[in-house]
Amino acid sequence: MAKALFAVALWLCTSLSVLAATPQKKPPTWGELTQEQQQILAPLAVDWDNLEPARKRKWLGIAKRYPKMKPDEQARAQRRMQAWVKLTPKERQAARERYKKMEKLPPDKKQGLKQQWEEYNRLPEQERRKLGSTPRKPAAPARPGKSPAEPTPPPAAPSEASPVAPAPPAKQ
Repeated sequence: MAKALFAVALWLCTSLSVLAATPQKKPPTWGELTQEQQQILAPLAVDWDNLEPARKRKWLGIAKRYPKMKPDEQARAQRRMQAWVKLTPKERQAARERYKKMEKLPPDKKQGLKQQWEEYNRLPEQERRKLGSTPRKPAAPARPGKSPAEPTPPPAAPSEASPVAPAPPAKQ
């Protein structure tokens, strides 16, 4: 019994090491994409060859599912790609981090955020623009010229609906 167990363990170790040593196929360059993939992923054309392999695989997966999407889903995917390419690398990283935080939220909080988002989307366009253009007050503004006698207010507590905690106060 022990010999059989040892043999299975040894086989698993060697099998897994072979799999780990097998290099993953390099994702295609823009010129190597099919005509259909290029058409679907057109907003990414300029950046494609500079994307990390994992990001290329993600976008290729989306392109593969794209033909099966409903027309409104396809339009949404195109809008999101167009918006994504307009983001700076810093904004993209911030979006990824927010997404990761959202994924960790309990289902009830996710549902609450989804409901708030739907309520926001039901607002008239003018009201949404007004809300979107309202400057947000920083959680803990840095005030370099402030006198030491004046107390610093505590940072604002994050709202229950916000998955992103406020930035820590700036060190002086």
